Amino acid sequence: MKDRFSNTKPLKIAVVGTGISGMSSAWLLAKSHKVTVFEQNDYIGGHSNTVTAYDNGDRIPVDTGFIVYNEQTYPNLTALFNNLNVQTMVSEMSFSASLQDGGFEYSGTNLNGLVGQRRNIFRPRFWRMLRDIQRFYREAPRFLCSNSDNAYTIGTFLENHNYSESFINDHLIPMGAAIWSTTVEEMKNYPLNAFVRFFLSHGLLTITNRPVWRTVKGGSREYVQRLTESYKKDIRFEKVLGISRTSEGVEIKTRKNEAEIFDHVVIATHADEALLLLEDPSAREKSLLSTWKYTKNHAVLHNDPNLMPKRKRIWSSWNFIANGKADQNEKVCLTYWMNKLQNITESKPLFVTLNPNEMIKGEAVISQHEYTHPYFDTAALESQKDLWDIQGLNRTWFCGSYFGYGFHEDGLQSGLAVAEQLGGMSRPWSSIDMNDRIILRSFNPAAA
Repeated sequence: MKDRFSNTKPLKIAVVGTGISGMSSAWLLAKSHKVTVFEQNDYIGGHSNTVTAYDNGDRIPVDTGFIVYNEQTYPNLTALFNNLNVQTMVSEMSFSASLQDGGFEYSGTNLNGLVGQRRNIFRPRFWRMLRDIQRFYREAPRFLCSNSDNAYTIGTFLENHNYSESFINDHLIPMGAAIWSTTVEEMKNYPLNAFVRFFLSHGLLTITNRPVWRTVKGGSREYVQRLTESYKKDIRFEKVLGISRTSEGVEIKTRKNEAEIFDHVVIATHADEALLLLEDPSAREKSLLSTWKYTKNHAVLHNDPNLMPKRKRIWSSWNFIANGKADQNEKVCLTYWMNKLQNITESKPLFVTLNPNEMIKGEAVISQHEYTHPYFDTAALESQKDLWDIQGLNRTWFCGSYFGYGFHEDGLQSGLAVAEQLGGMSRPWSSIDMNDRIILRSFNPAAA
């Protein structure tokens, strides 16, 4: 297959980063070009990070970052898994909130979970929350149809429309903070348009017809191994120190080797990291990439039930935990019940907690990890409209989940789209919504 830039030989391409964006881009490019992949961590996969837990000699694969997807809103990930023959199984997605040290708890699993704390039936606070949940389901989609202003935030909308404090602080903001792994205050500053669009597409503004969620059988490492099989010998566990564009090509500098020249580079890192790597960023690259901010989250795989709701009948797949009066700028404390999410027998309780708000017993800790998530504010979302304009300029390409909503499908879409425009090949599937989560423009090779 011919590529866009050469009629005689494959391109020599560097890919920096092995999250879903880098892995997928390298996978497609490696079909026709010479790809070298750089990874600073000691494992491949980014947020696709499976850890083995042990129980009486049994090996239990547990995901600590990427966990679930659905076929409705993850079309490319679904197609990729089918292409790689990755086995998946049905998961369960449910949400609970445990507030004020367990003084107020509920879950949305079913009626028993909703009134899992029986005194909720007698609380006006609880009924105000339920009333406004139904109201938000009705009103939010109407606003999306009549407004396209990214400067209008979810917090402003809730205040202007007189939503109750119980709905805001006990339900919507905790759920949003859990989804985007951000603080309560940052969640209130999230642009309403993007918030509602995401909730609509994921069936979160309706009680019925919600998508069926799935998880990878054996953990996400199963798909990582298959996705990287064709180019695993070309992966270097080396930290890239700098990237400069020269008349000869793109120069990659690492700790282990002297500078090496490539025809093109795909920077599949977070936006802020991409900007730091560029030794000679253009004014346009600076303007767009510097807009992005990120939140670091500490993830702990453990078996301590103290980081779950006090009442077990309220336990859900996702559990928002707040002790005492929550600090608006405090990182979200969220516990994933991995037994429920990955169909693991409950005889061995396993949890992944983001940003634990109390000490986990040392003997209960299995592994600890640091994950970084993009923070979506008005400036960041505005920059998305122009991100594709810098693709290919100075032989440099960018991809990552920040091109969309910050999730696996977004990173995958951007990685595949970059590979297609750079390498001249197409992904081995097609659907009308395969680029629906990123703002994509055609590429002009002459400009590169």
